[in-house]
Amino acid sequence: SFSSGPPEPSQLTQFSRSYTRAAAHPPPLDLSGRQAAMPSPNDPPAALPLTLDLEDFKGDFSFDALFGSLVDELLPEFHGDDAAGVPPPPPPLLGAAPPVFPAVDELLGLFKHSCKELVDLRRQIDKRLQNLKKEVATQDAKHRKTLGELEKGVDGLFDSFARLDSRISSVGQTAAKIGDHLQSAESQRETASQTIDLIKYLMEFNSTPGDLMELSPLFSDDSRVAEAASIAQKLRSFAEEDVGRHGVTSAVGSANASRGLEVAVANLQEYCNELENRLLSRFDTASQRRELSTMAECAKILSQFNRGTSAMQHYVATRPMFIDVEIMNTDIQVVLGDDGPQADSSSIAEGLSILYKEIADTVRKEATTIMAVFPSPNEVMSILVQRVLEQRVTAILDKLLIRPSLASLPPVEEGGLLHYLRVLSVAYDKTEELAKELQSIGCGDLDIEGLTESIYVSHKDEYTEFEHASLRQLYQSKMAELRAEAKQQSESTGSIGRAKGASLNTSPQQLISVTVVTEFVRWNEEAISRCTLLFSQPTTVAANVRSIFACLLDQVSQYLTVGLDGARESLNEAAAMRDRYVIGTSVSRRVAAAAASAVCLLFCSLIYF
Repeated sequence: SFSSGPPEPSQLTQFSRSYTRAAAHPPPLDLSGRQAAMPSPNDPPAALPLTLDLEDFKGDFSFDALFGSLVDELLPEFHGDDAAGVPPPPPPLLGAAPPVFPAVDELLGLFKHSCKELVDLRRQIDKRLQNLKKEVATQDAKHRKTLGELEKGVDGLFDSFARLDSRISSVGQTAAKIGDHLQSAESQRETASQTIDLIKYLMEFNSTPGDLMELSPLFSDDSRVAEAASIAQKLRSFAEEDVGRHGVTSAVGSANASRGLEVAVANLQEYCNELENRLLSRFDTASQRRELSTMAECAKILSQFNRGTSAMQHYVATRPMFIDVEIMNTDIQVVLGDDGPQADSSSIAEGLSILYKEIADTVRKEATTIMAVFPSPNEVMSILVQRVLEQRVTAILDKLLIRPSLASLPPVEEGGLLHYLRVLSVAYDKTEELAKELQSIGCGDLDIEGLTESIYVSHKDEYTEFEHASLRQLYQSKMAELRAEAKQQSESTGSIGRAKGASLNTSPQQLISVTVVTEFVRWNEEAISRCTLLFSQPTTVAANVRSIFACLLDQVSQYLTVGLDGARESLNEAAAMRDRYVIGTSVSRRVAAAAASAVCLLFCSLIYF
């Protein structure tokens, strides 16, 4: 209506009147299909159809959708494109002004009716809410009552469980006590049964002295040797205890002392010896066949006899390296070679290295067997290593370390005391290496270091005396060598006249020489190295080193004294000959130069030390 231009006042007045009339008489709407005929303004409110329902407000509610569903028939332009098919409104009557908003009366009536229905729906909802609140309160009271009853029931159930748990605990303790009593009774029954059997066996052994023919089959059955050995040891212990007890009683003077079990002790001892020998024989047979399982079984049974000491010692004693004479002869040949006792220390060191390596390899192989056979392998290894050091190593050292006599020293040409000392240090060093190797293989609780020291204890006790004697022997030999050289040089002049003046040709340098003193020092260094090798205690090493160094100082002092005495005699003789024969200036100068040289050598030697 307003599309042709702005409305005129008369049109606005007519639109306002129409809107007021439409609001006073709203049109009816049908909720189900919303196709009901528009009511007239004169229709009462009860005559209007129901337009709203609670289902319209459930789910995803949209006011725009609700509004559109209410006014879609009155305002078809809300349908958008669908409104194109709606026929245009009828033309206005002739002579009447066209209405500005024709549907205003219907819309007003529809809105008023809808508001009334909304009020009714709200009342219905409030009434239903009140009913629901009452029902909820009633149900809540019922639930609270039921919950209280359940809590009382649960408390009672917990009390029942507590009583049941206490009852179960009491029954369990009673059952445990009954089980303990039953176990104790069973143990007592077994002990009583075993005691009865032991008494029966003991009566058999105590019947006739030396008669082992009428014993139970248990003691002669080879398949029950372990059981027989265990029973025999128990009987033997009991019988010996009984004999000892009755022995004390008889010593007190009891007139009622019985004969005791002396016969049983003797018979048990004889049977145990026989059984032990039988097991050792079986052990030897299995050892020759390398049947480790049989050896282990015999060793386990033999461990009941004196903790198996006899089996351990028997196994070690039967090793070829202890009983084969050819092996021991080969040991000496490997160490000394073709030179025999005159072999030098380097050859002996090489031979000992080869021999000790062979011994260590043999012990390592035996250790493998011992670990697989014996219940206590460490004890067997202790016995084996001790036997190796005490028998095989000692046998080698006895032939190698032949201690010379200090009263009659061996000649220097054959090595003298120095040869013995060098061999001693080499043998000690190699034996220590062998001991460390054996300890790495395993030697149980054996004090292998102490055992090694005990082998050399006799040699070490006399070491200091031999070392001093050797240094003295070397010094005397060197001085004799120097005198021999001086004499040979004097005799080489070839004339008697010049022989009278031989002392003039003997230079003091031949009697005092730094080279000779250096050789003394070298002897001393070698002696100190041997001392530090043989002894580990600092106090012992210090005392020996001091005494050896004192020998060096004594030798140097003697050597210088002898040299200076010789130089002085040469000077005196030269002066006497000068006065007698009036020797020329050249001779006197030569003698003076010799004396000066001797003095210089003396001071140089003192500075060197």
